[in-house]
Amino acid sequence: MKSPLNDEELVRLYVDTHQSDYFNILYERYVTKVYNRCMSFFKDHETAQDLTQDIFVRVFTRLDNFQQRAAFSTWLYSISYNYCMDHIRTGKRLNTMPLESEFADEVADSDDSSTLHARLQQLSQFVDDLPQFERNLLSMKYEQGKNVQEISEELKLSESAVKMRLKRTRDKVRELHTRRARL
Repeated sequence: MKSPLNDEELVRLYVDTHQSDYFNILYERYVTKVYNRCMSFFKDHETAQDLTQDIFVRVFTRLDNFQQRAAFSTWLYSISYNYCMDHIRTGKRLNTMPLESEFADEVADSDDSSTLHARLQQLSQFVDDLPQFERNLLSMKYEQGKNVQEISEELKLSESAVKMRLKRTRDKVRELHTRRARL
């Protein structure tokens, strides 16, 4: 949808009327540019798509904070840049090693089938101690073999939310395992 209105006029009209058409015009104008900005950071299509959507949700919820000190495009690119940098910083802090590979190393070191059985039972107990939602999430991913997109559609969550919840759940199981190993 082409519009003769400039960005700042569209923002003002959206803030005044809350008609989504105004925001949609802004979205269409800038979605490719924001996506390209995200791709320049991550070189991964899925990550860039997720971050682009997250950025536009953030912009959408903060449009009434836009004070027109700079052009809308400058404000949007600043948010995009900062969001990508935050994601990079967070990603460096997060250990994203899959849970199964950590336990697979231990299992591979074990020749004794009774030890293997005990470790698998222990892992099962750790998972059983999780809240139902987290057990379901692990089940969908590892037992049912669903990918992040399928899980996101089924749970009506963004893909980035699914990824983060999976990561946090794996971290909980890993922490339970680490605590038990110290005993």
